[in-house]
Amino acid sequence: MTPDDPLSSVRAVLDAYVDPYLGESLGAAQAIREVRAAGPGFAARVVLGFPVGGYQAELTTALTRELAAAGVVAPLALELEADIRAHAVQRNLKPLDEVKNVVAVASGKGGVGKSTVAVNLALAWAAQGAKVGVLDADIYGPSQPLMLGLAGQRPTSPDGKHLRPLASHGVSAMSIGFLVDAEQPMVWRGPMVTQALTQLLADTQWGELDYLVVDMPPGTGDIQLTLAQRVPVAGAVIVTTPQDIALADARKGLAMFEKVAVPVLGIVENMSIHVCSNCGHAEHIFGSGGGARMAAQAGVRLLGELPLDARIREDADGGRPTVVSEPDSARAQLYFEMARRTAATLARRARDRSLVFPTIVVEQS
Repeated sequence: MTPDDPLSSVRAVLDAYVDPYLGESLGAAQAIREVRAAGPGFAARVVLGFPVGGYQAELTTALTRELAAAGVVAPLALELEADIRAHAVQRNLKPLDEVKNVVAVASGKGGVGKSTVAVNLALAWAAQGAKVGVLDADIYGPSQPLMLGLAGQRPTSPDGKHLRPLASHGVSAMSIGFLVDAEQPMVWRGPMVTQALTQLLADTQWGELDYLVVDMPPGTGDIQLTLAQRVPVAGAVIVTTPQDIALADARKGLAMFEKVAVPVLGIVENMSIHVCSNCGHAEHIFGSGGGARMAAQAGVRLLGELPLDARIREDADGGRPTVVSEPDSARAQLYFEMARRTAATLARRARDRSLVFPTIVVEQS
């Protein structure tokens, strides 16, 4: 530390700190907005591009440790804020009004827990301070009404043209499951499905949202490809399990998004490890390291490794997913960390600049 300019020295240390969720330094992220003297120590105003609820204590401890290692033994008062911006979507599509970022949660095949990951991701973001919505895009097997405790409820239409989404645990939700009988099979061809989903997306009064999580149908067929081409997506999350057969299909899902120029934010490895509720023995039932290997091969982040736990399934079936029912549990913390890592990865991507430029109209005289 330089005695003649302590504030500059403190700022240099803070700028150099590499945030584990962003994966880059606070200086590179232009997150340090102000450093000033405050009583016997210092105060710093830090603005991050992702939800920061619950992150204050962890970041303060980390930054205090960095300052101490640099010889600054003084208290640090951290003023932490979130500034969530809209990010670029496919070039041929226009972002949704009032919805800053659409994030698709997808998988190459069914049965990997994609919907459970999607709902906990949305609820974790909401718990961390963001405005969040969920669109259940799985027409043939909608899961979100049950997982959000909204089964049997119906949305209203204030003007006869638009739908008002239902609300649960602090998130807005829309699903075909709200509009049809739960026992009714959806015997629809692909064009009908894509038309229904685009209507659900465009005709719902979402209001101002930081994130709209789209729970995509499993697979990489015509429906998934059409949705990826029609929905303005800021980023996609690929859910897989560790075993090779799931990874092979997940790679196809990743390739599909690459073909339509949707950035893949990273991989979530679900059912990564099972811990016996009786004896505590931990076992990789479906193998280990598959998600990490796939992420490394694809050049994307491993966003999280989530456990195989009967209580996660019970929570979702009961309409109170894990991050709501047991937010202080170890398994819930894994979801919170995955959500923060996902939002931080999105925050590093190119922002939507459409509002920066004026509309230019050329008229013939």
